[in-house]
Amino acid sequence: MKLLLLSNSTTQGYTYLEHAYKDIQNYFGKSIKNIAFVPYAGITISQDDYTAKVASVFNHLGYEIISVHSGNASSILENSDAIAVGGGNTFNLLKTIYDNNLKELIVNKVKGGMPYIGWSAGSNLACPTIRTTNDMPVVEPPTFDALNLIPFQINPHYLDAHPEGHHGETREQRLLEFLQMNRDIYVVGLREGSSIQVLDDKVTLIGNKATRIFKFGVETKEYMPGDDLQFLITN
Repeated sequence: MKLLLLSNSTTQGYTYLEHAYKDIQNYFGKSIKNIAFVPYAGITISQDDYTAKVASVFNHLGYEIISVHSGNASSILENSDAIAVGGGNTFNLLKTIYDNNLKELIVNKVKGGMPYIGWSAGSNLACPTIRTTNDMPVVEPPTFDALNLIPFQINPHYLDAHPEGHHGETREQRLLEFLQMNRDIYVVGLREGSSIQVLDDKVTLIGNKATRIFKFGVETKEYMPGDDLQFLITN
């Protein structure tokens, strides 16, 4: 399988997805032409406007975007070279995937070799479940089970901040709660500007920031770009 899973789309000092331009081009290369875009995570932006926003980036990089909402979604996916799933609300994304009966088709296409790129909610969707999303459950999908393309969870936009005077849980505390109830799975705290790339059995951290990886009963560690993350898919 081929997956590029970004923490985020907007990074300080860059335009939309600009921080990942080189990574996207290196990932897709020149053989990919048409990319099916899944805009279902967007809520405060129309699907037409979301598609236009993403298309402006991918057109600039040399790829054509065709949104699954613009016609027969299954046919668009079948006839595209790759899949892109945008960020937004993960619960709405997953619910709409189920509403349109697209889960099995997407899984089969990606497992058959079709490249997949996701950012934020789109990265959550590639995980076994969406239970490590940061989003509010504004809608109720039939299940939290996601595409299960990778055997580990991602927490996008991961940050360590605990503002002075704030008494709520930190992100790490929330993830440790998840691990208390889900002891057999790794969680990758993916900081903004970073991505996880999966090419068959090779897992690579891309970007210039460390990632924080959690598992119940295992010391939480920071991993740098270039470190061996093979254990995420082999353990």
